[in-house]
Amino acid sequence: MPDSAINLRDKLGRFAEHWSPRVVAEMNDYQFKLVKIQGGFVWHSHAETDEVFIVLDGAMTLEFRDRTIALAAGEMYVVPKGVEHRPAAARECCVMLVEPRGVVNTGDAAGVVAAPNDVWV
Repeated sequence: MPDSAINLRDKLGRFAEHWSPRVVAEMNDYQFKLVKIQGGFVWHSHAETDEVFIVLDGAMTLEFRDRTIALAAGEMYVVPKGVEHRPAAARECCVMLVEPRGVVNTGDAAGVVAAPNDVWV
């Protein structure tokens, strides 16, 4: 990791793909990832870890089987481990994810293509 401030806007400007998280920092075994989302993702869960969503720009929803949580820029939500969820955004939304190194973005969802892990920007 660089020994300087990490400019999140600069890092977000370096990629355009949706649903493809990019690592910007690590702390112990946790990674801080930036991701651009638009449309709906797959229903999935992470059996071994919670997942943190911090909205940096735009708005998104976290859909659960029994409710929906709306998040706007400056808001965050922690999805507990094992809870099935589906992130979605009507327009492009920029999010920071905080999760242990090695977590696959599609969780336990079978038959879908997961984004590569440990891609740094």
